[in-house]
Amino acid sequence: MRIKLDENLPVHLAAILRNLHHDVHTVAEENLSGKSDHEVWEAAQQHERFLITQDLDFSDLRRFAPGTHRGILLVRLHSPDRESLIQRVSDVFQREEVSRWAGCFVVATDHKVRIIRPPE
Repeated sequence: MRIKLDENLPVHLAAILRNLHHDVHTVAEENLSGKSDHEVWEAAQQHERFLITQDLDFSDLRRFAPGTHRGILLVRLHSPDRESLIQRVSDVFQREEVSRWAGCFVVATDHKVRIIRPPE
């Protein structure tokens, strides 16, 4: 999977996801740190990347309707410290069929993964 990792997630996740055979670019690597959500989104779309973020601005399904993009994983943890974010995203990518998430809007909480697929 081609992934863009937002700046609100630990950069160490990039190495973990690469070890799981994903092609990962970080916002920092692309000199997008501090840029607007719009600029990050446009870069993700231009390079056909699945966006992983904690930013609730990407949760509007009217604006980011499943099937109109490469996919979004919104990580929503009760206590999103560095270690819990790394652990949860790592677990999700090891246990779930992420290869089937193209075009989906996915929310990962502490104990659940909710997938909203594009209409057929």
